[in-house]
Amino acid sequence: MRLPRIRRANHTESSSRTGRANRADQSDRADQSDTTDPSDSADAPPGRRRSRRIDFPRAGRSGPRRWVPSWRLVSGLFLLSAGALAGLFVAVYLYVEIPDEHDSARRQATVYYWADGSRMVSVGDVNRQDITLAQVPKSLQRAVIAAENADFYSDSGVSVTGIARAAVNIVKGEETQGGSTITQQYVKNTYLSQDQTVGRKVKELFLSLKVSNQKPKSEILQGYLNTSWFGRDSYGVQAASYAYYGVPAKDLNPSQGALLATLLKGADGFDPALSPANHKRAVERWSWILDRQVETGSMSAGERATYTSFPEPKPPVKPTSQAGQTGYLIDITNKYIKSRTGITDKDLAGGGYRVHTTFEKDKVRALAKAVEKVRTDRLDPKKRAADRHVQVGAASVRPEDGAIVAVYGGSDAIEHFSNNADTSGVPAGSAFKPFVYAAALENGSAREQEAARAAGRDERRPRPAPTLMAEPTPLVDLTRPLVDSDNTPFVQTGKKIGLKTVRKLAVASGLREESMAKLEPTFSIGTSTPSAVRLASAYTTFLNEGRATEPYSVTRIERDGVAVDGFERPEPRRAMKPKVAAIVGAALQQVGWSALEPPKGRKAHYPVLAAKTGPNDRMKSAWFIGATEELSTSVTMFRTKPDVPHLLPMQGVGGPDSERGSAFPPLIWAEYQRTAVPSSPLAEAAVPQGLGTVS
Repeated sequence: MRLPRIRRANHTESSSRTGRANRADQSDRADQSDTTDPSDSADAPPGRRRSRRIDFPRAGRSGPRRWVPSWRLVSGLFLLSAGALAGLFVAVYLYVEIPDEHDSARRQATVYYWADGSRMVSVGDVNRQDITLAQVPKSLQRAVIAAENADFYSDSGVSVTGIARAAVNIVKGEETQGGSTITQQYVKNTYLSQDQTVGRKVKELFLSLKVSNQKPKSEILQGYLNTSWFGRDSYGVQAASYAYYGVPAKDLNPSQGALLATLLKGADGFDPALSPANHKRAVERWSWILDRQVETGSMSAGERATYTSFPEPKPPVKPTSQAGQTGYLIDITNKYIKSRTGITDKDLAGGGYRVHTTFEKDKVRALAKAVEKVRTDRLDPKKRAADRHVQVGAASVRPEDGAIVAVYGGSDAIEHFSNNADTSGVPAGSAFKPFVYAAALENGSAREQEAARAAGRDERRPRPAPTLMAEPTPLVDLTRPLVDSDNTPFVQTGKKIGLKTVRKLAVASGLREESMAKLEPTFSIGTSTPSAVRLASAYTTFLNEGRATEPYSVTRIERDGVAVDGFERPEPRRAMKPKVAAIVGAALQQVGWSALEPPKGRKAHYPVLAAKTGPNDRMKSAWFIGATEELSTSVTMFRTKPDVPHLLPMQGVGGPDSERGSAFPPLIWAEYQRTAVPSSPLAEAAVPQGLGTVS
């Protein structure tokens, strides 16, 4: 009877062992599922069994879990990618070779052309004098390293974060940022173009690594100092030392060296002689570089304390190829180029550009001859002290489109660097009053309408259209005060309509916001200091029915045969109502009749819109603006000395009867007009009225 129980027990034990074996076999199959296809199961047909090298989508999983990679797969792919990148990096590094240095002799010039297409001047001779590192003072070396790359002697030659940031900005179309090491800047200066592209930045990375590995740091620093741009047409520290201080680099003191290190930030914005804003930036960075040297341990605090006075450099000097008026024309052209594009002075000095300007050769020469003739005939510096230090600036603009056709910036660009035609700093005096008149008319129209509404007048009744000689409304009748150079009515009008209103209209007409004076009562009688170019351009608004056009000096630029964008002709904009422009224009025509003697019987055919300073002006300047359909020309005369920050008095210039020199600008204008526009009836104009006897 027990045998069956024994058999059942044995059967149970056998079944248990069989179950455990089956579960173990299932477990083994599950473990193998990471490397086998589901078709490897026992139920799969023969011939379809195969091993899976990559378990994705994952076997033995269902739903979204099938698409979650295992950590083995993720780590494997990471290692594979890292290895591939490392291999690619090594391959590119081995492939890239250090090329020959740039040959300065092959550098292309930047060529400027007259409006008729003839060649004006070629700018491109490289001002560079290589010296050894031993000839560069240690203090200058330390200043450069402290400012540009404090860990220069220990770094690998590249700043990966700086390159990545620049590459991202290039792709986004934004301006690249700094952060390059001295080695990278040396490579860019010596082996690569200045193009801002991702490809060029990548090449810069590999070349910098290779140069850093193959060249000693001293050689890299020497090359960097010999190839860097310091402004004033100077490449390298030796040329810069002569350009700014007139001495070789070895004679620079630590304070002067800190100023040259400042210029590496960008000479366009840090040459202290170019503008007050530049001077402020230069002083701040110069001081920071000295402090930075103390911070990095390359200068003691005691030595730093001895450098408290900013080392003012000497004034800039133009190359001889830019003598006469040429340097002033190039100055105005380059300013316009930089205002319209990202092109810098360094780019232009690097060469390869073809710049076509609006300047007309015959008019530039005629304007210069007119100025020099009047100076020679009427001023005698040896006889009269008041005739010394006299400066003249002039500009001629085409009313049709705003093209600047001629300027007179001074006697000679290589002797007098400041461009008198484009300098803000000379008060306009009575030449500013037409903008007050125009602002009053614009404001007066609104007040008339308000008064009409108050009186119940029917405003829907049509009114006669104004003519050129239409009389202004009694509310703002400033014609006679304008002709007589009477200041009081303009001061009262400015106060009545608001000086902000006057300023707004003047700026809309083309005067620069930064040239506007403080809003004080005298603002309305010309304390603002617009340039000759801007005044000549703004007066075209009265000829063009109230439309103002931005003055321009470049028609097109090409580089390597490809046109540079940004030089479309400026579009006119509305500055004042046509009626207002006509009324002020008529008043300015009367000023022209009073200032210039028309030929007999030609008064009605003498269409000159003019403005001038007179005996009632107490400014230290004299102005005359004459605008015709062909040309709008402004002429200013003032006195200045390089070592005196303010203008000198004009009393007695040219003799006692010259009305503080105000008689001479109209004389220069008339002489120029006769030559520049010989077909005009103005060619018959006589000597300007009121000149008196000049002895």
